[in-house]
Amino acid sequence: MTTLFVATTGGHLAQLVELADRLPVDGASVWVTHDNEQSRSLLAGRDVMYVPYMGPRSVSGVLRTLPRAVGLHAGRRITCACSTGSGLALAYLPYLAARGVRCHYIESVARVVGPSLTGRVLRRVPGVLTYTQYPQWSDGGWRYEGSVLDRYRAVPAAGGTGDPLRVVVTVGTATEYPFRRLFTRLWQLLAPGGPLERRTGRTVEVLWQTGGTPVAGLPLRATPFLPARELSSAVARADIVVSHAGAGSALAVLGAGRFPVLVPRTQRHKEAVDDHQAQLAEELVRRGLALRADADDLTVEQLLASAAKGVLRDDDAPAFALA
Repeated sequence: MTTLFVATTGGHLAQLVELADRLPVDGASVWVTHDNEQSRSLLAGRDVMYVPYMGPRSVSGVLRTLPRAVGLHAGRRITCACSTGSGLALAYLPYLAARGVRCHYIESVARVVGPSLTGRVLRRVPGVLTYTQYPQWSDGGWRYEGSVLDRYRAVPAAGGTGDPLRVVVTVGTATEYPFRRLFTRLWQLLAPGGPLERRTGRTVEVLWQTGGTPVAGLPLRATPFLPARELSSAVARADIVVSHAGAGSALAVLGAGRFPVLVPRTQRHKEAVDDHQAQLAEELVRRGLALRADADDLTVEQLLASAAKGVLRDDDAPAFALA
């Protein structure tokens, strides 16, 4: 007997890793995801099968990956499969459900008011059980058993006073949707001799994790991608953290004990496929775990609010029951 954990990299994979120790499993486990710095770091020491990357809403990517699901089931005797999305869930769960495997799809925490396109499709697939992380839209088809956010609560930060003032800016691993607006505005605030240095009287040091965003023309030292553990370590040492409002980045920041300024990408600026990041940012604000800001209107006061609080993680969260 083997349990399959399958998720696209980014927020989907981060959530599944966060939930895995709360889920009942059958015997051994195997993970399926894409190969990048995040997945190799998060899944170090686990049994992992890497598959070619598929972009958002890629029907051709799903069809290309389906033969791998067939081969995996034949070779590993998969008896249970769990996924948090997105495209990889469509490539694996319908086939496995048709073969009698118990399949569970847990909708992303980013979907605060209703399911994603992937969720809507899988809800109609016989044999795939679907779960929401929000009780307000659970019903007969969508079970609520908890959320990845249940483990976190905000606390006052100790607060450093010496140089330098460490800042981490992170926008995740997505390559299809640049977020240059955020870097343009932050450079104005964080530049040497700029508003944050003048306000605090401290030297500002910035880690710019830029992902797939081109930043040519901005005088900053870009680090497109970092292994998850390195980014987590940098965030844990930071005084201020600014992040796009992606689920994976938000969880990474909370897990490192920091209270982020979350800046949602918008569909209007072609920074995301829809505006679900705004929903997640509002949910984290409601829980007291983050501050929300808009990319064009970020202020020094908002940045300093990040330094005023920290976040604690409870390792004894309740089990996530599977039907």
